[in-house]
Amino acid sequence: MSGLFQDDPPPPDAPAPAGPGLFGDAPPTAPTATPYRVLARKYRPSTFESLIGQEAMVRTLRNAFALKRVAHAFMLTGVRGVGKTTTARIIARCLNCIGPDGRGGPTADPCGVCPNCVAILADREPDVQEMDAASRTGVDDVREIIEYTRSRPMNIRTKVFIIDEVHMLTRNAFNALLKTLEEPPPHVSFIFATTELRKVPVTVLSRCQRFDLRRVSATELAAHFGRIAEQESIPIAAEALALIARAADGSVRDGLSLLDQAIAQAEPGAPIAAAMVADMLGLADREAVFDLFEAIMEGKPAAALAITDRAHERGADHGVMLQDLLDLVYTVTRLKAVPALRDSFELPEAERTRGAGFADRLPLAMLGRAWQMLLKGIAEVEQAPDRRAAAEMVLIRLCYVADLPPPGDLVRRLTEGGAATSAGPAPSGGSGGTRAVANGAPAIAAAPAAEAPPALKNFREVAALVAARREATLHAHLVHSVHLVRFAPPVIELRPEPDAPRDLAARLAAVLSEATGTRWTIALATAAGDPTLAEQGDAADAARRSAAAEHPLVRAILAAFPGARIEAVRDGTTDAYGLPPPAAAPPAADGPDLAPPDADYADGPPEDWESSN
Repeated sequence: MSGLFQDDPPPPDAPAPAGPGLFGDAPPTAPTATPYRVLARKYRPSTFESLIGQEAMVRTLRNAFALKRVAHAFMLTGVRGVGKTTTARIIARCLNCIGPDGRGGPTADPCGVCPNCVAILADREPDVQEMDAASRTGVDDVREIIEYTRSRPMNIRTKVFIIDEVHMLTRNAFNALLKTLEEPPPHVSFIFATTELRKVPVTVLSRCQRFDLRRVSATELAAHFGRIAEQESIPIAAEALALIARAADGSVRDGLSLLDQAIAQAEPGAPIAAAMVADMLGLADREAVFDLFEAIMEGKPAAALAITDRAHERGADHGVMLQDLLDLVYTVTRLKAVPALRDSFELPEAERTRGAGFADRLPLAMLGRAWQMLLKGIAEVEQAPDRRAAAEMVLIRLCYVADLPPPGDLVRRLTEGGAATSAGPAPSGGSGGTRAVANGAPAIAAAPAAEAPPALKNFREVAALVAARREATLHAHLVHSVHLVRFAPPVIELRPEPDAPRDLAARLAAVLSEATGTRWTIALATAAGDPTLAEQGDAADAARRSAAAEHPLVRAILAAFPGARIEAVRDGTTDAYGLPPPAAAPPAADGPDLAPPDADYADGPPEDWESSN
């Protein structure tokens, strides 16, 4: 026990006294640690000067304040993290700044020390209201705002309503806001922010001054992050800053969050290296991406898979690796299309050196094919149960198609190697240049050498050949719009209908010449000629219907079922045009070459005789 007036020391876990001691002395206070603020909040811009990457918007707003032509409603649009809400808060301070002496008016350079600026900056000014439309989407929420606009501000000059993600409002909420938005009280300003501008009604957009906040370039982001790291006394490599800036994808807030994460991973006082950031982001090493791209373009699957194995051991994500390859293909393609980019400092050193070498060696067709396959491959990886297996399958496919010639070269090689051009008729069993005369105009065509030319015995076979060559329009006109006058291969005389195209003869000559390797002459005549193939098919179908209707069994069925009719008569021996097979040519007679003058035509119809002469 201690002395008479001396208390025992309190236990270590005893609570501290809440008030002064018995004799008025203040109780000892434990030191309180300052809560950590993330970099995105600590370095949030408070003036237009500190807002990076939005020079066009800043210039417009400065001119508006200088000319006293400030709009009553603003629409700020852009991707996440580019400064939409930050800009809205800066505008609110610009509208209400009164200067250090309390006599200032609206200005593009708020002082930051007057009561209005301090209150708005500390988010404790009741007349500057922020509403998240993602959680308050209804018409009742908008009506509260409209009711609040009717009263004048208590402390500041202008009431400011900042509505974030405004596209989330319902249609009724937008309609309720329209009238107030068009004619607001002079002491009210609206500032809207959205990432989905297309979802905002045009009636709302037309009542606002619109600003598109652009993505911040990777160069600007890297420089900005470097300045912040210097103020935080954090040593970080320039390559690490470049990786963070590239991963931020134009968003300042996303990049600062990544920088915060990188600082937390590093040992105190140790510099942040690019390899550490790459591991944090799940990225493959940049040089490894170039090595992988080179192995793929050289068609070396073993080397490509070895690189991916090493990346997998370091924890790199295979989907991100394919995305890195896609970015590299894009960069190399740009370097090939615009050689001046090789002198631009916007690109890192590796892209400007090794990327330029790839651009010099690789044809554009190969780069385009790699782009398409990687796009498809990335989607496959996202859907596959095993991301690594899916990614490696994509890489193997890329290796095996890397050295394939593009389709244009294949066609060119086949055309040059498989067909020759000459002025005379094609040699037997081969091919050659042929000339077709249509309306007196020569047309040159080449016949394929890989297959024997078909022997065309009648005009129906000509039409069938055109259909087989997938000349649908020409085939339709041959069936419906031309009359055969004379068929004497390689000469065809036709009478076209008025609706037939003028180049029908030339097109038919070219198709036949290409298919048969024989000169064809397509002449246009004025004689009546045969009915069209369609008319012949209709006539044959009518004849079959008439013959079927005369059959006793069919007549009995029609009599038993009043109202019944013959829909169609199918004949398995007809061709695609509904016509029976053509009559066979008469056999050759054993006798003299010339028939006697009194011979008749019993062995064959006169039409066959005329067509053979």
